[in-house]
Amino acid sequence: MTETYVIIGAAQAGGWAAKTLRDQGFAGRVILVGDEPHPPHERPPLSKDVLLGVKPPESTHLWPPEKLANIELKLGARAERIDRAARQVLLANGEALTYDRLLIATGSRVRRLNTPGVELKGVHYLRTIADTLAIKRELGPDTKLIVVGGGWIGLETAAAARKHGAQVTVVEMAGQLCNRALPRGLADYLQARHGAQGVTIRLNTTVTKFEGAGTVERAVLAGGEVLPATMVVIGIGVVPNAELAQAAGLAVDNGIVTDACGRTEDPLIFAAGDVTNHANEFLRRRVRLESWANAQNQAIAAAKAMLGKKEPYVEIPWFWSDQYNLNLQLLGIPHKTDASVVRGDRSKDQFLEFFLAGGKIEAVAAVNSPRDLRFAKRLMQIDKPIALERLADAAVTLQDLAKG
Repeated sequence: MTETYVIIGAAQAGGWAAKTLRDQGFAGRVILVGDEPHPPHERPPLSKDVLLGVKPPESTHLWPPEKLANIELKLGARAERIDRAARQVLLANGEALTYDRLLIATGSRVRRLNTPGVELKGVHYLRTIADTLAIKRELGPDTKLIVVGGGWIGLETAAAARKHGAQVTVVEMAGQLCNRALPRGLADYLQARHGAQGVTIRLNTTVTKFEGAGTVERAVLAGGEVLPATMVVIGIGVVPNAELAQAAGLAVDNGIVTDACGRTEDPLIFAAGDVTNHANEFLRRRVRLESWANAQNQAIAAAKAMLGKKEPYVEIPWFWSDQYNLNLQLLGIPHKTDASVVRGDRSKDQFLEFFLAGGKIEAVAAVNSPRDLRFAKRLMQIDKPIALERLADAAVTLQDLAKG
């Protein structure tokens, strides 16, 4: 009897899981269900090259159509319920898909802002291809853009908008940019670079209301300041789409709880991507990651686990962002560290910054230094104490440091 593997979620994680099943020789049915009308695609370029207008939306597609010929795509279809007893996924159109194995790759959705006036025309979120195209249509030299949220999406949107000639103000409730992701020094560096590009930053405040006659015209901040606006983009984080799993009785704790291979407590159900709270062996704790690398590589591991192969997803978390002429990459999570050191020159926009705990490297940030980051990764994997002065000394190569 032919086996059927169903994947809910047809973006990056779902797409890579489906392709991996085929690459690993699975000959049964692979059904990929996605609520968006687009084939498997990646989201990072939406706030970068696509928003800039450098590349078309189709450039985000993972593969050409012929690469998906042996995968059954059900696009624009929403999964409503998982019936574990019957081993079925029930779709909103009434269709029932019976599965032998199921992968949940439903990703995450934007966190909504509950502020008066948020329903006005011109107020946007950025998550989908449609979102990006709608924002891009309104960007131009006459645009007065307010970005609510100073995280990666907000800052990438601000950078793209400045390239379109828009006036940009970023409003962030925390005392620094990228509060969840970056230490203060790096956040201040990014703030200075945005300021140099003409972006106005408002920290330690929130928008209390948006006003306008049908279309947004202004935003009122907590301290009473009024900012004129012709458009608003809200980027205040995401929420994992774990409701299907929770309703089906699976363990959920800020994401679907899985092991390092993407297995849930149900031996027939797996999960991958933004939606998972997985065991990360490098961090030595559970974590939910919102990153391109995690969506792809955890999905590959989960697909192999569906086939009975145990190849845990064991990678150092990796994040990246492009803003203006800056390529910023971050390996690891720089929290709970007790020391840091810069290698290179921040003023020249080319440096590494190491973050250590107990003398061991916990994270590395690289600005316009992708090659050096590869060697820095080796130092992290060695997992041995390294003196700060040796890390800072450019006369000592990273290769030599790796040799001890």
